[in-house]
Amino acid sequence: MKNAKPIRKSSSRITDIVEQYPKDRQSLIPILQDIQDRFGYLSEQALDRLGGMINMSTNEIYGVATFYTQFRFSPPGEHNVRVCQGTACHVRGGQQILREFQHRLGIDAGQTTSDGKFDLERVACVGCCALAPVVAVDGKVHAQVTAKKVPALLSQYTGNKDTAKT
Repeated sequence: MKNAKPIRKSSSRITDIVEQYPKDRQSLIPILQDIQDRFGYLSEQALDRLGGMINMSTNEIYGVATFYTQFRFSPPGEHNVRVCQGTACHVRGGQQILREFQHRLGIDAGQTTSDGKFDLERVACVGCCALAPVVAVDGKVHAQVTAKKVPALLSQYTGNKDTAKT
């Protein structure tokens, strides 16, 4: 999420979100979704603040949030790279493409580069099987990607022709 905002300046925004829901356990997931939509991730400060507002411990909230893969606990990168690992993409080299992104970016799936430029996700299916293998960057689907095309694909988002880690 490109417009992620610092949590420390957001206590009133979290309050605004929580006030839209009944203050009970059944509201936890939609509240977490709204907080993540607003700030790009769930910070420790946001979870602490939320716990005090809905009478749950931070540990309980964290336990629920970590169960679901939709929630992230660190700020997102400027560019979100999603590498499809669905059946069609898998049989056409999806795993090699993911490994190449990991090598080039110097991170594993689920992480963000230290400069905050990219985060990398391994996803079960992008829904473009006829175009396999696919990679989605910031929601834009790139079709028939190969490991050899990864450097050129990354350079579209960095402006640097040599995004390669060798």
